[in-house]
Amino acid sequence: MVSRSVGRGGIALGAVLALAASVFVGAPVQAVVQAAPTPVVQGNQLIDTRTNAVFTPHGVNWPSFEYACWQGWGYSGDNSTAEAQAIASWQANTVRLPLNQDCWLGLQNSPAGSGRTAAGYQAAVRSWVDKLNAAGLVVILDLHSSAPLGYPAHGQRAMADAQSVTFWQQVSNAYKSVPSVMFDLFNEPYSRWDGNTKIFDLTWACWKNGGCQAPVEDDYTSALSGAKFATAGMTQLVAAVRGSGATQPIMLGGIDYSNDLRGWLANRPADTQLVASWHNYPGQRCQTATCWNAEVAPVAAVVPVVTGEFGQTDGGSSFLTTFMTWADAHGVGYMPWAWWHVPVSESLENSRYALISDDGFEPKAPSGTVYHDHLATLVTQPPALPHFFTMPLAMTPPASAAASASEPLAVSAAAAPPVAASPAPFKSGPVTSAAPSTAVCRAVTSGNYLHLGTPASAGGIEPAASLVAATLRILAAARR
Repeated sequence: MVSRSVGRGGIALGAVLALAASVFVGAPVQAVVQAAPTPVVQGNQLIDTRTNAVFTPHGVNWPSFEYACWQGWGYSGDNSTAEAQAIASWQANTVRLPLNQDCWLGLQNSPAGSGRTAAGYQAAVRSWVDKLNAAGLVVILDLHSSAPLGYPAHGQRAMADAQSVTFWQQVSNAYKSVPSVMFDLFNEPYSRWDGNTKIFDLTWACWKNGGCQAPVEDDYTSALSGAKFATAGMTQLVAAVRGSGATQPIMLGGIDYSNDLRGWLANRPADTQLVASWHNYPGQRCQTATCWNAEVAPVAAVVPVVTGEFGQTDGGSSFLTTFMTWADAHGVGYMPWAWWHVPVSESLENSRYALISDDGFEPKAPSGTVYHDHLATLVTQPPALPHFFTMPLAMTPPASAAASASEPLAVSAAAAPPVAASPAPFKSGPVTSAAPSTAVCRAVTSGNYLHLGTPASAGGIEPAASLVAATLRILAAARR
């Protein structure tokens, strides 16, 4: 069992920003709690509807809901608001939650354990989703462990079944009014081999339409009985979600354990909110930049691609770094497996996947430290806002109150959202904005930068030297 406990906190700048905004507007200022992004598909990108900014998922996988519930020691591992905040403090913006079909539906004596029920499992999932959303994190609900009726969902099958349709009808109905949730409909579709003999070929036609006969055993079971079940295709699963009224983006993993996207575009169901889910591990067929360029990049040119899982377990990190560099250049999001800490004595492989070293959520080498540090590089540069001065918070303000625009400040020139679009499209930092709607100033922190000025919707007024001088005085006073 992987335990979880208290996380780390951060330094609040709300008081400084509130004071700054009140200086320039002369109106009451209210702090705005940053909500999670609300992604939708537009072309080949995910867009945060709060701000119209591009949203690229960079997050973590948070396992345990898929196995704790049938193993009988809980609905999941321990979780807390502090842990959600710790994940966000890494500059992550997304958490993928693997779920168990039987535990959600209450089938095959799952969830196991005295007093545990399907309703209790569903409530536990919702509680953790709410904590993650409150920490500013999008949640991807993933059908990870499934089984046809009469068999236990203790692992993953080759493809979805009739109970999977019911699962998604219920899950999507429960979350259709939660815009910071996405749905990953089936973790890793795959063909089944017996040694060198392929005994079940998951074709793209079967992936799309279902109706083919797959082995009832999961991929942890080596001996096959010969019993089969009728698969459900992605078209049926998408219809189940849309039939509930849910409109959020839907992720669909390709074949060959979601590593093969070659037939994805030609066989995707008819829906405007689809995302290609891709998994990428050493040892899979498509594991090199040459393959990524040939097979993944063309898909990413048409629809958003999100790497629902990737990792490295040989004790190194070169694969992780190479892949993330490639993904950043192609607008592909990613979530490594996994946010857990596992001792070597329990599993060498799982210990090397581990992103955290202990219940304090410290990054664990090599996977955790490499990922933590890489995410930090994605937010070191300030986002572009028009008519806003941008200043590093670490800069020592001049002692003189007569500071002018000649100070080392940067003025950005891209389009900014209107004041009404608060909170701002940044991964971290409190946001303050003046109220009421007549406000002409907004102050924002993101990463290690302060942005202060007038949004274009307020008339596009260039910030004057007096605005800069007042900002510097406020920051100087805050540090004394």
